[in-house]
Parts: sequence; structure tokens; C-alpha cells
Amino acid sequence: MQTGWTAQRWTEVFAEQADMFRKAVGDADLATDVSTRVGWTLQDLVVHVARFLETATGYLRTGSRVQLGPPPVPGSLTPLEYLDLQLTAANEILPAVPGNRPVWTFSPAAPDLAWVWHRRIAHEMTLRRFDVQATLRQLVPTSADLAADGIDEVLTTIVAAKLDSDVPNTASGVAVVRPADVPESWHVAFSPGEVPEVRAAAPGEEGDASVSGEAELLYYWLWNRMTINTASGDPQLLQVLQVGKGH
Repeated sequence: MQTGWTAQRWTEVFAEQADMFRKAVGDADLATDVSTRVGWTLQDLVVHVARFLETATGYLRTGSRVQLGPPPVPGSLTPLEYLDLQLTAANEILPAVPGNRPVWTFSPAAPDLAWVWHRRIAHEMTLRRFDVQATLRQLVPTSADLAADGIDEVLTTIVAAKLDSDVPNTASGVAVVRPADVPESWHVAFSPGEVPEVRAAAPGEEGDASVSGEAELLYYWLWNRMTINTASGDPQLLQVLQVGKGH
């Protein structure tokens, strides 16, 4: 259930979010603890973003059809130098690669096409911009439109990747996610051992678990960054929907 976005639009989001992230960490003490990630400092966050970008853009740059190993952290660069190197590379690679280029992707629910990485890179950057701005108490709003696309990515791609592990998926039932301020809504059906089936939720349709609220709030709740009091129903399904623990 894609929301009509394009590789070009995700590239524009990345550039905007990356600029905010870089300005925030550039003015901060990198020894500061990250408020949204227990055990991380801002330096850890900077290195994580740089390594993520190097890994993700590696698929776009090479067109690899198989999973690549993680890159080593360069010992000769400071964290900000490493970040700047990868931000520059991403700003060059993202607009140069068409969204329909075949490439390995990370989720059993996603097609092996480059736009999946364009989208993942845009939303990873949005999430990390949130982390640093929340830590520094300089948080700016995330648009409902961007949040809705992020919700769709989580429900159609990230949840399936989370469940695709050595631990068998035992979740069973239907979860409905219904933002209050955008037209999109989601019906997610879980069966043990299967990739979740996602479609648009009909008006008034209910499930074994449900979550509602503004799109921005739901987006960050799914990534385990915010708490809400509008989640109800099967606690196992609600736990499966939240993908941000340890991320």
C-alpha cells in the first residue's frame, strides 16, 4: 500500500532532514546522552547515521543483488568527518539512481527495487533528526504527509523485516492503524510464520488491536519514540507494530 511518493520526493526529504541533523549535531556536545536511545551518546548517533548511509547507499551505488556486509568504521576520520563524507555521497547517489533499478532490499515484503532504499534512507534520516532535536530540546514538527508515508513504510516493510528472523512469528489477528489527520488508514493481518498482509482499512473497520491519533504521533509511536493512550486491544499485536526497540 504505497502512498504515491517517488524516489525524487524521498531524496528531497533526505536532503532536508540531513541538513537539520547536521546543523544540530554540529552545534552540540557529542558526549551528550541521547534522550530517546538509552546508552547512546550523540557521537554514537553520528557514527550510526554515517555507517547506515554508507551501507544503504552501497546498494544504490553498486546495484548489488545480494546482501552486503557492514562497512568498517574508519579510524582515520573524526565522527563528524565520517558523517560529512557519507552525507556528501548520499546527496550525489540518491538523485542519480532511478527508483526502478533492481537491487537487494532488506524486507520479505518489499520488492527488490531501489526506491525501497530511497524511502528507507529518507525515513532513517527523519528518525535520527528527531532523536538529536529531542535530545537538544529543539524539536520541529514532522508534516502529517511525511508521517503518513513513514507509517506506511513501517507497516508494509519494516514490520515484516522485524518478523523475518530466527524467532518464529506467533502473532495472529488484525491490527488497524487509523490516523486522524490524513486520509490513509491500514488493516494489518498477522498469521503465524507468514508475511503480514496489509491493505487499506475500511471506514469503521475494527481489529483485534487498534491505534489512532495524529499521524506524527503514530509515526513516532511505531518507532518507540513517543507514548500514546489511544492504543487498545491485543498487546502482542501492539508490540509487534512497534519496531523501534533498540533502533
